Amino acid sequence: MIPLDPLGPATATTQSGYRLPVPAEVGNAQGWVEDEAGLLREAERSRRPVAPLTKRHPMADLGDAYRIQWAGVQQRLGGGARVVGHKVGLTSAAMREQMGIDEPDFGVLLDDMVVPIRGELALDGLISPRIEAEFAFRLCRDLAGESVGVREARAAVGEVLLALEVIDTRYQDWNLALVDSIADNAACARIVAGPAVPFLPDLNLPSEVLTVTVDGTAVASGAGSEILDDPIESVAWLARRLAAFGLGLKAGEVVLAGAVHASLPLTPGQVSVSSAHLPPVSVQVR
Repeated sequence: MIPLDPLGPATATTQSGYRLPVPAEVGNAQGWVEDEAGLLREAERSRRPVAPLTKRHPMADLGDAYRIQWAGVQQRLGGGARVVGHKVGLTSAAMREQMGIDEPDFGVLLDDMVVPIRGELALDGLISPRIEAEFAFRLCRDLAGESVGVREARAAVGEVLLALEVIDTRYQDWNLALVDSIADNAACARIVAGPAVPFLPDLNLPSEVLTVTVDGTAVASGAGSEILDDPIESVAWLARRLAAFGLGLKAGEVVLAGAVHASLPLTPGQVSVSSAHLPPVSVQVR
């Protein structure tokens, strides 16, 4: 896949300048982390899922999970992928209830996940895909710090857009713990982004309702207030979480704020998301 136009110029981050947020451990632990990341990468390539991390390594913790996630990212960067931003997952009560997880997580967005404008989304490259509608933001300035709030996050956002995120698990089912989700890059698989527009002060995102249709039939909807009460809080949460690893968000990066509804099984058809004040986006699934 090639970068989608709205995301094409979004990042100044390069694979040579990207760092692991969790310092890699040495010795056997580092080898184990790299092995787990490689196992997930091979599961994605072969479409043969593996048993969840928590089933095979019940003592694995969140630190282990983030090490595995970022080791996997580094492996993909080494293969030529490029970072375009981040996703925040499990930000709505509907998604947390669906997944049985009680707090958000985050993952990394790479250019090879992006479906081109007017492109098609092929199911044959996925394992157990689901789809969800989200707000996405492009930053116009850097954002970092353990005390970042909505006010600072709002000032750092330059553009807003609608997006469809395809989530997929490289594990054997969707009955996952938070540790599993994090290790699997928060289940991000594909991104379909709509046209970006300036993020104006009078745009009331908590009250903006997103509606998902499949072949013209409405199948799900949800307001921005479902995302931590305000989608911008998702950006602030991510900045604070990254600060714990000594990192921050960079100008030009895109942030997916999380789903406004429970995810839907992805099946062939024309999938679209629209709202009252933002340009719609759609993709043909085959």
